Amino acid sequence: MKKFFTTIKNIFSIEDLRIRILNTLGLLVIFRLGSFVVLPGIDPVILDQLASSATDGKNIFDFINTFLGGAFSRASVFALGIMPYISASIVVQLLTVAVPYFQKMQKEGESGRKRINQITRVLTIAITAAQGFSYVVAAIPADAIIEATMFWRLSSVVILIAGTMFCMWIGERITDKGIGNGISMLIMIGIISRFPGSILAEATLKGLDGALQFVLEIVALFFVVMGVVLLTQAVRRIPIQYAKQVIGSKLYGGKRDFLPLKVNSAGVMPIIFAQALMFIPGLLAGLWSDTSDVASYIGASFADPYSWQYNVVFGILILLFTFFYTAITVNPNDIADNLKRNGGFIPGIKPGKPTSEFIDSVLTRVTLPGSIFLAIVAVLPAFAVQAGVSASFAQFYGGTSLLIMVGVILDTLQQIESYLLMRHYEGMMKSGKIKGRSQIAAA
Repeated sequence: MKKFFTTIKNIFSIEDLRIRILNTLGLLVIFRLGSFVVLPGIDPVILDQLASSATDGKNIFDFINTFLGGAFSRASVFALGIMPYISASIVVQLLTVAVPYFQKMQKEGESGRKRINQITRVLTIAITAAQGFSYVVAAIPADAIIEATMFWRLSSVVILIAGTMFCMWIGERITDKGIGNGISMLIMIGIISRFPGSILAEATLKGLDGALQFVLEIVALFFVVMGVVLLTQAVRRIPIQYAKQVIGSKLYGGKRDFLPLKVNSAGVMPIIFAQALMFIPGLLAGLWSDTSDVASYIGASFADPYSWQYNVVFGILILLFTFFYTAITVNPNDIADNLKRNGGFIPGIKPGKPTSEFIDSVLTRVTLPGSIFLAIVAVLPAFAVQAGVSASFAQFYGGTSLLIMVGVILDTLQQIESYLLMRHYEGMMKSGKIKGRSQIAAA
C-alpha cells in the first residue's frame, strides 16, 4: 500500500503528467454532463418512466446504450455519442485497403493523413444525419415527445449532429492535451459509468439468500478480466538479427531484436463487424414472419442476443472476421520488405519472399487460437445469463465492453508508466513494463 501511495505522489509530482490527467478528467466530466442534457421537445419524466418499465438488457438498444453510458435511452444531445465517427473511421480504413486512391493518400505522409481525417469528418456528419433521423423517428417513445412535428425532427437531427461533432472534438482534445486515446476513452467512460449501477442492481436482486452466488459471480468476473488481459497482451515473438555495417570507422548494427505478432491482432473489430451483420437475419425474417413459421422462429431467435442460435452464428462470424481483419491490417510482404531494407533478417530464413511466407504461416497459427478465444469472450455474456446473472450485469463478462475497457486501461497505464520511467521514477510494476496496444504496435 505504501508503494501505491508513493506512485500516486510521483505521478502528480510530474507537472506535465499532472496537467494532462486533470485535462482528461475535466473533459470526461463535460462529456458525462452532456449525456444528461435531454433533447428539446421531450418530456424527461415520461421518458424515465418508460425506460424503467422496459426490458433490461434484452434487446439491441440496450447494447448500444451500454456503450453510450445511458445517453441513448435518455434521448440526450449526446445520444449517438462517438459511434458515428467510429463507423466512418471503419469505412475509411477499409477504403484505404481496397481503393487505390485512398492507398495513395495514406502514403503521402502528413498531408495525406489530414485529407483522410477531413473525409472521415464529412462522412461522420452524413452517418450521424442518417442515424439521427432514424433515432428520432423510431427509437424515442412517441409518448415522451411533446409535439412530433417535422420541424422538431429536423432540429433534433441537427442537434444530434452537433453533439456527435462535439464528442469528437472532446476526444481529439483528450488525445492532444490529455492522457490516453480520446475516442477510446469516451467509449470506456460510457461503459464504466454503467458498471456501478449494474453491480448494485445485481447485489440487490440476489439479496441475502443469494449472497454466496453473488460472491461467486464477482470471482468469476475477476478471472474473466484476467483472461482478457492475457488475450490482449499475448504476443508471438519472432527473433530478428540485424546485419553489421561499417560506416566510416565505426561498426553499426549486429543487434538482436524481436518481431511481436499479437495473438489478437484484430482487437475488437471482428466483434463489431459480426454484430453489424447480426441485424440482417432478424430483418429478413421479419418480412415473412406473418406467412412462415420458420421465418417467425428465426426472427424470434435472432432478436434475443442470449439465445444459442444467435451466439453460434455470432461466434462463427467472429472467427471469420478475425482472419479477414488480420489479413488486411497485417501485411507480411510489407514487414519482409522493411526488414530487408533495414538489414534485418530472421535467422534460418532467406530475406524477401521466404521471410514473407514464414511470417504469414506464423501469423495464421497464432490467429487461430486468438480467434477462438475472442469468440469465447464474445459469447460469455450468454453463458453468464444462463448461469443466473442479470442481463445488465452479464454484459461485463465479455464482448466488446470488456475488451474495450481492458485495452484502453492498459494503454493509459502504459503512457503513465512511460512518463514515470522517463523522469527516472520507479514504475507502477516491478518489471517496469506494461504492454498496451500502442506499445506493441510501435514495436
